[in-house]
Amino acid sequence: MADIPDALTLPAGAPTQVPPGPLREFWIAFSANRGAVIGLVVIVLLLLTAVFAPWIAPHAPQDTNSAAFLKPPVWQDGGSAQALLGTDAIGRDILSRLVHGARLSLSIGLGVVAISLLAGVSLGLAAGFARGFVEIAIMRAMDILLTLPSLLLAIVVVAILGPGLVNAMLAVAVVLLPHYVRITRAAVVTEISKDYVMAARVGGAGTLRLMFSEVLPNCAAPLIVQASLGVSSAILDAAALGFLGLGAQPPAPEWGTMLADAREFVLRAWWVVTFPGLMILIAVLAFNLLGDGLRDALDPKLKR
Repeated sequence: MADIPDALTLPAGAPTQVPPGPLREFWIAFSANRGAVIGLVVIVLLLLTAVFAPWIAPHAPQDTNSAAFLKPPVWQDGGSAQALLGTDAIGRDILSRLVHGARLSLSIGLGVVAISLLAGVSLGLAAGFARGFVEIAIMRAMDILLTLPSLLLAIVVVAILGPGLVNAMLAVAVVLLPHYVRITRAAVVTEISKDYVMAARVGGAGTLRLMFSEVLPNCAAPLIVQASLGVSSAILDAAALGFLGLGAQPPAPEWGTMLADAREFVLRAWWVVTFPGLMILIAVLAFNLLGDGLRDALDPKLKR
């Protein structure tokens, strides 16, 4: 009888295709979104600016020049190359303050998200695993926080703790906390009913191991997306508190505080308001674009 050829055997010399690894598959899906790539590039540039601010900024952010009050940008009549983006009402270089402000504003955004993410994941895991009275108490408290306007809630927290940068960060973290608790709890409730959790439970895994080794890694995707979007919300809320005088205090070069210092000069010195506002716009837009790209790349239903 003639030999039957093996249908699974590739012809000699035929190229073999190796399936891409998880990281490469993620990057392929992420890079398909041009907006997300642009957002990532902008965020990397902002982070580099923040890290190397003392070397990039032409002047110290608190240096004043009594001979250059409200100096216009270099391309406008009366501008000077010593202050490319002009100066503010007491002669401080706006470019230098924007560069140093990137360090402060990004630190606020990342710090707030780290605090709210850590607390939110812990409460969400507790609610998802404990169920009963603990779950009801945690979720009803989060529902109460969600019923309050975010900026109003932040103002109330700062009013209780007192104005200042650290207190403003804690206030914004409280505002963002319910989102991480709800996402974590919903993901935990979905995951604990799956077979791999039951198998780990039968194998003798304790509650802490089930939480952090089995369930939490499978809940990471929505939390990563929410965290990237949360940075933009934190920057906006911190800038709003700074504008109201409840966040970073002068002479700190925080973008919201710069807007507050410049509001009385908006009609005769447009640059003191425009450039800090543009920096807030660019940073928030970049993190939103990054969040959209991460959602598309991490959600199997949205992968192209």
